[in-house]
Amino acid sequence: MSQASVSRACAAVLRRDLTLAWRRRGDIAMPVLYALIVATLFPFALGPEDALLQRIAGGVVLVTVLLAMLLALDAMFRSDIEDGSLEQLVLAPQPLALMLGMKILAHWFTTALPLIVIAPLLAGMLHLPVQVMGVLMLALLLATPMLSLLGAVLVALTAGTRRSGMLLALMLLPLCVPVVIFAAGAVAAAQQGLPWVAPIAWLGAALVLALVLAPLACAAALRIALDA
Repeated sequence: MSQASVSRACAAVLRRDLTLAWRRRGDIAMPVLYALIVATLFPFALGPEDALLQRIAGGVVLVTVLLAMLLALDAMFRSDIEDGSLEQLVLAPQPLALMLGMKILAHWFTTALPLIVIAPLLAGMLHLPVQVMGVLMLALLLATPMLSLLGAVLVALTAGTRRSGMLLALMLLPLCVPVVIFAAGAVAAAQQGLPWVAPIAWLGAALVLALVLAPLACAAALRIALDA
């Protein structure tokens, strides 16, 4: 199989998923609206004290983005299973892990990227210092792809299960704890004027590992789920 044919197949899968997501623009807006509502409620619940809001701003934004991504996680492969295109993808001559990697990338583009775009607005609502905003954005750029990759493996494991949304959340949340700890630790260190590169480096290393292993695990899990 030539490299050109694999590249064309990857581009076709990515273009198809992005086109389908654009036709369902309401599904893209739901996580964004959820994140805006949740972040807005914190000042009402905790009070308008700047010191308190600044201290929790980084963690609140990270957890809000995580929970908003969970809303769209269940739909990652749902339409492909319903219309039979996932079975065709499994039978295609191209590497399944690579094709699924393109689908995960499309899911990140349509779910996590809009949340990253509005993250400065959420952080500004909680009075996060402007000089820390760059660290928060970098942490989100490393953490959100990892959440999509881990979520894709769990979605593949529960591909044949109806109403798997709650099951996915219960399985994914424990895996997200280290990601949130390192990302929030980097933001907190930047706020206190301490070195923040180490937590970001750990996030980057974990992302590289997930980029290599998660599509392979997702492909194996999907084959098992479809054969069952």
